[in-house]
Amino acid sequence: MSNAVSILNGASSNGAVKITEAGLRGMITLRGDLSSTALKDAVKSVVGLTPPSERKVKSGKGGGVAWMSSDELLLLVDYDKADATVAKLSKALAGEHHMVVNVSDARAVFLIEGQGAREVLAKGAPVDLSPEAFGAGDLRRSRIGQLAAAFWMTEDESFELVCFRSVGAFMFDWLSNAAREGSLPEFL
Repeated sequence: MSNAVSILNGASSNGAVKITEAGLRGMITLRGDLSSTALKDAVKSVVGLTPPSERKVKSGKGGGVAWMSSDELLLLVDYDKADATVAKLSKALAGEHHMVVNVSDARAVFLIEGQGAREVLAKGAPVDLSPEAFGAGDLRRSRIGQLAAAFWMTEDESFELVCFRSVGAFMFDWLSNAAREGSLPEFL
């Protein structure tokens, strides 16, 4: 059996902003009725958090949970616990209309860190990333360049970004180019 590896083995780029491929992350797509008590309880039992409100992400010791749409959450867990978490959720939601899938190996995760991180993302995403409109815990599903992605602010000047693994190398190159020294317009 082969060992799992991330798309870029932790590649990093240091420009005006640091871009890092975050390595293997456990990610689970959960679709269902987000107002359901059974679903809320199941999520809390695996990550220790209740689902967040619209376009938000929550993090804790047991992992994280991101609101992706009106009927979809992305659960963030340790990579090696993703399959067991899927099984636990499936059991807890038996009889409830839902879908739960381990998507860990189909995604790539990047960290965007440093003063100017907002500007790097703003170069490619049609999202208001000003401090007044976008803060820690805020999440958007959008495009970076022409690539589908979701990103959220973890703390001031730090973001995590998730995209399809198949475009991970291109996303890393795009972000690294957007973060080159001397390339930030310094509007945000």
